[in-house]
Amino acid sequence: MVPKSQALTCLLAAVGGAVFAVLNLPLPWMLGAMAFTLVAAMLKVPVQAPEKLRPYTVAVIGVMLGSGFTTQTFDHIPQWSLSLMFLSICVALQASVVGLFYVKAGQMRPVTALFSAMPGGVVEMMEIGKRYGGDERTIVLIHAARIVLVIAMIAFWFRVVLGHDVSGVAPLGKGHSTLTDLAILFACGVIGSIAGLGLSLPAPTFLGPMVLSAAVHMLGWTTGSPPVWLIICAQVLLGSIVGGRFVGVAPRFVLKAFGLSAVATVMMLAIAIGLAQALHGVLQQTPEQILLAYAPGGLTEMSLVSLSMGADVAFIATHHLFRVILLLSIAGSLLAWIAGLLTKTRPALDP
Repeated sequence: MVPKSQALTCLLAAVGGAVFAVLNLPLPWMLGAMAFTLVAAMLKVPVQAPEKLRPYTVAVIGVMLGSGFTTQTFDHIPQWSLSLMFLSICVALQASVVGLFYVKAGQMRPVTALFSAMPGGVVEMMEIGKRYGGDERTIVLIHAARIVLVIAMIAFWFRVVLGHDVSGVAPLGKGHSTLTDLAILFACGVIGSIAGLGLSLPAPTFLGPMVLSAAVHMLGWTTGSPPVWLIICAQVLLGSIVGGRFVGVAPRFVLKAFGLSAVATVMMLAIAIGLAQALHGVLQQTPEQILLAYAPGGLTEMSLVSLSMGADVAFIATHHLFRVILLLSIAGSLLAWIAGLLTKTRPALDP
């Protein structure tokens, strides 16, 4: 039986998504759910995010994104390799600049500042940061705020400034999904999740289904994608989970996290935009697509933002996966490299 608090959360999230959809706002089902859940948490409404449903939710999104892969997906591997190299530079710049900002403006200790500045997964950065002596509460708040702000800023930029459709619900499949197609996609979700967990992949229940779905689409076994109603449900649940991360946190800490993250997010996006403008000719990609690939958002969330914009989902998802793996691999080394810069300012306490 679903706890009343979780049922209330899902209801609020669905209402928020519907309101944003009626208002024709970008990525409405996820952003609306996120906004309503976050506000409810701040008002101390007894909400509880359905965290246990996240693996199933991201599996649906993974299968959906996998349906955007084709046999031509990897024709531009040489250009991708060069782009991934520049992404490494982008990540190092973002972590260094924002880390220094968090120390000086946020009065964070160096370790907490660095792991708050690294644009990686929330859970992964929290766990590694805690291992090195960082304040896990601050790291989680900063990253949760970053993801919310990046999604909102990117979605509004592409909708309002560039005029793209950012609904996030258009299926990526090339044809009508038959019962056979749906059975194959269901198997991708289940088997892919099990394989992802068994192989200890980052975001296993997202990447496993996405890779398997991509494989069956590239092999021509199916041209279908999950139904729109299921995609909407997945986005509503994901939005409620992201917003629910602020439950039980004092409003003053949330406001401080959002204030610091707002400035930091603008810094990170400025670096990404600058590289996108400078490199799009060399990388033979549009500036918009490079921006989506270099933006410091979550792997699942940024893939959703690119969903219905005609962007190359494989290109964008590959870059965000590479960023997560890169940060997991070099977090300790990056900490040592930047420590000399960060320790020039020695605040007494973390926020």
